[in-house]
Amino acid sequence: MSGVFGVVSREDCVPDLFYGTDYHSHLGTVRGGMAVKNGEGFSRFIHDISNAQFRSKFEDDLPKLDGHMGIGVISDYEDQPLLINSHHGAYAIVTVGKVDNLDDLVQAALGKNGVHFSEMTGSEVNPTQLVAHLIDQGRTFKEGIEHAQEQIEGSCSILILTNEEIYAARDKLGRTPLTFGEKDGARAVTFETCALPNLGYEITRYLGPGEIVRFGPDGVEQVKAPGDQMQICAFLWVYYGYPASSYEGVNVESVRYKCGRTLARRDDVEVDLVAGIPDSGVGHAIGYANQAQIPYRRPFVKYTPTWPRSFMPQDQRVRDLVAKMKLIPIPDLIGGNRLLFCEDSIVRGTQLQDIIKRIFDYGAEEVHMRPACPPLIYGCKYLNFSRSRSELDLAGRRSVHELEGGEPEDLAKYADPDGEPYRAMVEGIRDRLGLTTLRYQRLDDLISAIGLPKEKVCTYCWDGIEGTDCRLDL
Repeated sequence: MSGVFGVVSREDCVPDLFYGTDYHSHLGTVRGGMAVKNGEGFSRFIHDISNAQFRSKFEDDLPKLDGHMGIGVISDYEDQPLLINSHHGAYAIVTVGKVDNLDDLVQAALGKNGVHFSEMTGSEVNPTQLVAHLIDQGRTFKEGIEHAQEQIEGSCSILILTNEEIYAARDKLGRTPLTFGEKDGARAVTFETCALPNLGYEITRYLGPGEIVRFGPDGVEQVKAPGDQMQICAFLWVYYGYPASSYEGVNVESVRYKCGRTLARRDDVEVDLVAGIPDSGVGHAIGYANQAQIPYRRPFVKYTPTWPRSFMPQDQRVRDLVAKMKLIPIPDLIGGNRLLFCEDSIVRGTQLQDIIKRIFDYGAEEVHMRPACPPLIYGCKYLNFSRSRSELDLAGRRSVHELEGGEPEDLAKYADPDGEPYRAMVEGIRDRLGLTTLRYQRLDDLISAIGLPKEKVCTYCWDGIEGTDCRLDL
């Protein structure tokens, strides 16, 4: 994933830009960047943050930055912001999303005279540079953004910093959020609303799907009205959204409590304590424990001062080592107990398998797992929340593959929680992980916890349904 933040202020915007961008650090661990516009032009800094916090990498840059407008980004792998010179004039751009047809769009562009792209490591083209090229095909920024949104398969939300103002454009189906906040003398747009309150901003409105606005010192102007169709990613609430953030007016932590309560209502297992796999499993576990009236405990604590996020390294062995080193067991809470863990999801299951083995090694009598969402059986087409190269990396898809002896003709039957194929898939995952029991959240319960209509929420990774024709009778 990536996260973006933009601000316009009558005063120096750099402090708000710095801290507002930093509040997106949970969304990416590879690149960070800021660009500021002042009377002398654009100033920009980009740093590798894979082995250091965003704040520590940019603190020395702050004295070199000043201006009344700026944009920032935490990125999962590409350099941003980019500085572009085109017939629109000079501008800076940041994006968040996933361009599935990147190669096709690049090849189509290279067929035109004078078009070229720089390459990142691994001969990949920077997706944000490709988005800028598409925008430059329009006569105006509005036309260019609309053109880019129509050409891109996947998703793309955009912030553009020009000489006079900032353009904010939410993905055409709203898969990722953008929210406006205001305080006296300043306006900000952000992916994560948790970036706003400590900087003194109040939420004024959530941008709609496909909406384009521009804002400057004198106000906000809607450039394009939002569309009627929305497919915001449900995984925002389950996993990668920050607990203090809200999307479409729905708070992340509140949804996680509801998910945990629903898991408990459908459960009948007898256990001694409930725990959450840190960090994002904690809210779900609190909801479960409160509903079931079972003590909430922390048999694992997370050591955060030096260990990075475990999904970041591309080498699986490094990921597993990081996951092991940052979770420290408390044997007094494990030995002789029947433990139930809530987890946000089971993606690959490799790290979870090690955690479960360690729990049994410390003397647990039983280990039960309750993921807060259904089994992931389809690879996400729209966001980079997982860098898996194959759908067989997914624990659910791998279990299906083993049951079928290859790719199934009908994968949809494994998404039906009342069907025998689903139960066989879950049993395969349970057996591989070494769990006493494994029960997933039902999709209808997850949608109910979020509180939005099913057709407005993307659930592709669980049920394979694309687009907005996905009503669910709740």
